[in-house]
Amino acid sequence: MNNKTANKQPLLKASHDALSRRAIVHGCNKEVLPLLSLSKANSVQCIYLDPPYNNGDKYNHYEDNLEHEDWLNEMEETLFLFKPLLKETGSVWISIDDNEMHYLKVVADRVFGRQNFVTTIVWQQRTTRENRKVFSNNHEYILVYAKNLNAFSKYRNALPPSEEQLARYKNPDNDPRGPWQSVSLNVQDGHATKSQFYTIVAPNGKKHIAPQGRCWAYNQQRMEREIEEGNIWFGAKGDGVPRRKKFLHDSNLSLTPETLWLGEDVGTNKQAKKHIKELFSDKALFDTPKPESLIGRILEIATNEGDLVLDPYLGSGTTTATAHKMNRNYIGIEVGEHAITHCVERMKMVIDGENGGISKTQSWNGGESFSYYQVKSKSIDSFFEFLGEWPIASSS
Repeated sequence: MNNKTANKQPLLKASHDALSRRAIVHGCNKEVLPLLSLSKANSVQCIYLDPPYNNGDKYNHYEDNLEHEDWLNEMEETLFLFKPLLKETGSVWISIDDNEMHYLKVVADRVFGRQNFVTTIVWQQRTTRENRKVFSNNHEYILVYAKNLNAFSKYRNALPPSEEQLARYKNPDNDPRGPWQSVSLNVQDGHATKSQFYTIVAPNGKKHIAPQGRCWAYNQQRMEREIEEGNIWFGAKGDGVPRRKKFLHDSNLSLTPETLWLGEDVGTNKQAKKHIKELFSDKALFDTPKPESLIGRILEIATNEGDLVLDPYLGSGTTTATAHKMNRNYIGIEVGEHAITHCVERMKMVIDGENGGISKTQSWNGGESFSYYQVKSKSIDSFFEFLGEWPIASSS
């Protein structure tokens, strides 16, 4: 039996509550979003949009050539539709290029309020030079808005420590407490007390005084206790300038997200196209897909495991694939037939253990399930038609 039709069931009643926690919906987002607001209001933690950029080009799966005012009106209407879905801590991330970026920001300011604008991210979407144009355009933008900036700023995650940060921590003396780095023990003496001016005597008898204009960070009694407890480092030979040990296990290492995202860190369009080609070697490719690592960075900052992610322009299914591998819940909406031919088929591969994209960094080996639907009616008791679930649920 064909998996696309084998699981087809009678229309689900009261189906505005029937979408699974991980779902793909085949339909127009302008129809789907108002229906979702009946059960998903204030439930979505992160919305990612990769809308048509309105750059006048013709792509494999859609044409991107609306009149400027028509495009802006359509984007404003869409933004207003999904605003009620956002949690108070939620955020919206919109991919766009130079052609409409500044106009889109004005529209988004109007919808979300200028006070809830978070930042503009510059993404290096290509690393090669384009010699056929006046300038080689190597970047796109991601506009970031919060429903409530203060709430989002408290919820958002910092990024994990870099290899460079971790490399600073070593253990040259085999301290049982683990890796550490040494930090200065002297500070400026402008606000010092008398108790911070004294001579430190190292365990080998060498004496140390603070440099001119500086004093010790601790008073003498505290310093002697720190030395006794093995928290002060005098160098490998014992006669170096005293420094304090800062242990890795006591360090809250994290990185504040920056606004410049390089291709080597979050991937490029070229890498994404290669991944899509590996998944769908016999199908028409998307021209400008986003890499899973780019969406992964967004979800890493904006969400935690179990949070709900929404993508109303699902495209080739990158957002749902990434969210699934990162143990997020999701709803992806796509109007084209590739909702089934690409998005659903891609999710089946993900569940079966597809190993591209972020699979390696997430130690992804497959698992879980998702369901897919199509818009059926605007009737209050029959919004979506259930098309199937993967893996196929047992009938017993």
